Amino acid sequence: MKLKLARTAINGKPRPIQLEKVEETLAKEGQKIFYFDKENSHKDLVSLVEYFESKAFSVYLREVKYGLDEGDYMYEVHIL
Repeated sequence: MKLKLARTAINGKPRPIQLEKVEETLAKEGQKIFYFDKENSHKDLVSLVEYFESKAFSVYLREVKYGLDEGDYMYEVHIL
């Protein structure tokens, strides 16, 4: 599964990340908060949550608004 990390600049492009890289990061750190771009589909993020829950992780997904416009949001995924 390929997801897009949140942009670091308003006009920047989101960086892609593979599911395997997320797993590697969790293996090293044990827990991590990832910020995903709004270009990801909600369905893909729910699949990510279900995948890690099936591997006995606790996963929290929420939408984070950072501006007044309805399009100013990103997804926060906290995996423990």
